[in-house]
Amino acid sequence: MSLDLSNVILHQLLKNESDELVVNYRSQSLENNASTQNLVAELHRVFSAKPSKGFGCFQPDSEFQNWLRELKSGSLDFYDFSQSSARKLKDELIKYPFADEGILVMAEYQSLATQYLFIGLLPMNQSLKITEGLDISATDYLDIRQMDIAARIDLSLYQSDPDSNRYLTYIKGRVGRKVADFFLDFLQADVGLDSKQQNLVLMQAVEDFCSDAQFEKDETITYKKQVYDYCNEQIKSGDEVQLKDLSKELPDDTNGTTLWDYTQSHGYELEESFPADRSTVRKLTKYVGSGGGLNLSFDSLLLGERVFYDPESDTLTIKGTPPNLRDQLTKNNR
Repeated sequence: MSLDLSNVILHQLLKNESDELVVNYRSQSLENNASTQNLVAELHRVFSAKPSKGFGCFQPDSEFQNWLRELKSGSLDFYDFSQSSARKLKDELIKYPFADEGILVMAEYQSLATQYLFIGLLPMNQSLKITEGLDISATDYLDIRQMDIAARIDLSLYQSDPDSNRYLTYIKGRVGRKVADFFLDFLQADVGLDSKQQNLVLMQAVEDFCSDAQFEKDETITYKKQVYDYCNEQIKSGDEVQLKDLSKELPDDTNGTTLWDYTQSHGYELEESFPADRSTVRKLTKYVGSGGGLNLSFDSLLLGERVFYDPESDTLTIKGTPPNLRDQLTKNNR
């Protein structure tokens, strides 16, 4: 990975003897060497691979944004910036019962042509190691793969388009640990682009386009599969859905209207680009549902062929069960 590191520092948030959360400040920024390069490269890679991310932008009166502006203008150095940030994060965390301990990592770097600022509170765990004398000792390590309290600011986008609603990306976190409850408050940022909603709107636009174009069933299935294949490839490559590029890969309707033209003329509020959501686009080619102890998933082309639904009786009839399921059913029916 091509990564140019400018600044990186660690501060520790920990509980004191009175069980109060305090900050143990590092005395200076870390040196820019192979170890810190590898650390930030791994943080960037793991963060980018996280499936559940949200987007945001700073509130007009954000104190963090003011510090960031001072940092970029040169009136505030990175170390003082990191100290103020650590103190503010601690003050925000103590409002909540979990008040996590951890290592606060802040890094300013460039990956490819984009400048970033990474802020993350990483869990620190212990592991066992064997010494040269074959003794066992404990060692602390940063559990980067388990980080769920982190945000990354696209400084290039922030500086070129300060009115954007997506220059700040954050991990949504585990169930019951909503990052928006405290991490966005720490940054004084608002939720911006809703990528999940963008995917849902795209799915609806595709459905409506096929209906208005009066495609036959096979044409609709093929069209949706093309949309799915494109979105799936973007997910695999780490790229976003580019609506104009997607539209170019799809057939027009009989009047020569493209999907892009259709979304623009029918008022679908779609961004020109947005991240694809795997669980949403999967529904283009599959029917998926769960509830009451039942989980079902089948290819959409099977509906009306091997799978039949009666809405009046709410009954699903499946002709030809998968062999492994059939074996289980046969054994339990003896």
